[in-house]
Amino acid sequence: MADPREVREVLADLRAEGEEVDGLVAELPPAQWGRATPAAGWSIAHQIAHLLWTDERAVQSAVDPEGFGREVAAAMASPETFVDEAAERGSRLAPAELLARWRASRTELLAVLAAQPAGAKLPWYGPPMSVASVATGRLMETWAHGQDVADALGVRRVPTARLRHVARIGVRARGYAYAVHGLTPPAEEFRIELVGPGGEEWTFGPPGAAQRVSGTALEFCLLVTQRVHRDDVSLVAVGPDAERWLGIAQSFAGPAGPGRAPGGVRR
Repeated sequence: MADPREVREVLADLRAEGEEVDGLVAELPPAQWGRATPAAGWSIAHQIAHLLWTDERAVQSAVDPEGFGREVAAAMASPETFVDEAAERGSRLAPAELLARWRASRTELLAVLAAQPAGAKLPWYGPPMSVASVATGRLMETWAHGQDVADALGVRRVPTARLRHVARIGVRARGYAYAVHGLTPPAEEFRIELVGPGGEEWTFGPPGAAQRVSGTALEFCLLVTQRVHRDDVSLVAVGPDAERWLGIAQSFAGPAGPGRAPGGVRR
């Protein structure tokens, strides 16, 4: 069971992450919402529409699990396209309406998650998730799609300690990344050693593990959210399994992502 303090902390970080991305688009002229982002076929409006849709589904999973179950069933009828279809629908909203709805969904989601009883599990597009896991997942997606918006606008975001949440998901999703590629994950644990934005060390896994990954937290988070190609980061992998993982790493649920072509956005 998650520590109530942990839940409060991740909810505070989720709020801050949403506010940061909001700041990227709040003053955009309507025409700029159609600007292409590094995600093929997705404009800035698509990115915000996806965050709106996912926030609304997370709220629904908590307050209307039966209705959410129907949403999941509909999604499973078109598993390869339902995310793009939802983003496309939302992108057609007027920018002012899209932004207002996203702001409202963020506020509602924070309130709903904060009100959940200790030990609550919420249904999702896979196994049920704890409140802390739902909030962490929303933070990861907000950061990743916010990065696409920032890249489209040519804005350099300053990394924050909130990346630790993204890194933790990336590490925990190692087995899932293998599974969605039809591969059997290695049984042994990996050692991950990352340098956070403030120079702090974030470590995961046993110190004596043979398979190891090291580098900056920012590059690791960009890679596991598939915002960069493996060739465009300087992460060091020791061991063939560690290197193979970095080539397929995926922190988000759903089918194996297409990833990004090498030589993409330079930071």
